[in-house]
Amino acid sequence: MFGIDPQEFLLVAVVALIVIGPKDLPKAMRIIGYWVGRARGVASQFRSGFDTMMREVELQEMEKKWAEENARIMREHPPTQPMLPASEIEHEDAPVMLVEPPVIAPAPAPEPEAPPPPAAKPARKSAKAATADGANPATKRVRKPAAKADS
Repeated sequence: MFGIDPQEFLLVAVVALIVIGPKDLPKAMRIIGYWVGRARGVASQFRSGFDTMMREVELQEMEKKWAEENARIMREHPPTQPMLPASEIEHEDAPVMLVEPPVIAPAPAPEPEAPPPPAAKPARKSAKAATADGANPATKRVRKPAAKADS
């Protein structure tokens, strides 16, 4: 882009390393990157503004050319009948189109929805069928031995 050879870039890097020092070189590179990014942002804004102005100028030139071409065509081919403003045109001879307004029918009432049937409950096993010995483990109590008190 700028015509910098790799040897020239290497020379600039070595000089920067010597002048700035290896300790502050990363900070200096971050600052340089920040300013390069800002410069690119400003350049892109300038370019987009310039492109917008160029498009507007080209549009004005094309409108001018179209107006000139339209005037030339109208000079070469004048209308056979004089053109009258729309307010002076007689409407008696003009065909009439009748347009009927659309008929808007009311929307049919929605049918009420039937509530869904209740869900079937799963069958429960009897307490005696729950265990082999006939006791329900959920209701079975187990006694723990009491802690012995030191006396």
